[in-house]
Amino acid sequence: MRKTKALSALNGFLLILVSNFPGQETPAQLNSGPSTQISDASHSSLPEIFLSSGDLLAISIAGAPEYRYDVRVSPAGDASLPMVGNIKLAGLSTLQAESAVARRLEAHGYFNNPQVSIFVKEYATAGISVLGEVQKPGIYPLLGQRTLLDAISAAGGITPKAGKSVTITHRDGIESSKTILMSQDNGETLTNMAVRPGDTIVVSKAGMVYVVGDVKEPTGIVMDNPHLTVLQAIAMAHGTNSTASLKSARLIRKAHSNPQDVPIPLDIILAAKAPDLELQPDDIVFVPTSTAKTVTRRSLEAILQTATGIAIYGRY
Repeated sequence: MRKTKALSALNGFLLILVSNFPGQETPAQLNSGPSTQISDASHSSLPEIFLSSGDLLAISIAGAPEYRYDVRVSPAGDASLPMVGNIKLAGLSTLQAESAVARRLEAHGYFNNPQVSIFVKEYATAGISVLGEVQKPGIYPLLGQRTLLDAISAAGGITPKAGKSVTITHRDGIESSKTILMSQDNGETLTNMAVRPGDTIVVSKAGMVYVVGDVKEPTGIVMDNPHLTVLQAIAMAHGTNSTASLKSARLIRKAHSNPQDVPIPLDIILAAKAPDLELQPDDIVFVPTSTAKTVTRRSLEAILQTATGIAIYGRY
């Protein structure tokens, strides 16, 4: 009994002594494994990169210094290795490729539980293509941990005509294209979106509306606000002239092959007796002069030509 108590006291003293030394951990701390959980979480957040045709791989086996080879994945997606032969690696992650090579070596009886290591020395498509409404579209060599914002920044940022959505397509084609909004409205954060070597990023173009006719400054307007209205658009054109016919304003809207001509009662809307109309991309707001009488096909074509001229030469 006394011996048991003495051993218990000694164990308690040793635990206190060990816990007081910096950098030392008690057995309970070692078994709890918080550092392992953190490492797994950080590892799982990294984007998984898949092998592709043309990639240059360095393949080795731990404890077998003579087995070190550099091989390139063929256009068919295969790699030829000693003791392994041709093995399909394209479309696999590096971990999956390591397991496949290890299984083949063990199946042939050359190694017992080989620890295969595969390092990608050169990606066939190491760059990330950034296209669409960016300042400098092109292919940018962005290796390592990169985000969508890194890629857009490398392309000089977005243009004033950029829309709210960005589409990301992976080179391996295993995952379908993903479109996200450049905001947190859908719960995703632009800066946290990981991208991979070989990805293609397309920044969408914002919709445009055009205000032409008897206004102070006919213009094209980028639809930063998806709920842009007729009065807001006319205000951005610095308002109407004194000779404008508010009763005869019209909205030209694209509908399949033939445009629609919708009357806009500007005088009633300004008097707050009718609701303001929301615009859609490519809408044309035409405010005629008071001398305008009838709507003809010729005048409609002239409106469309004016809007086209603003889209090409006008200020945005």
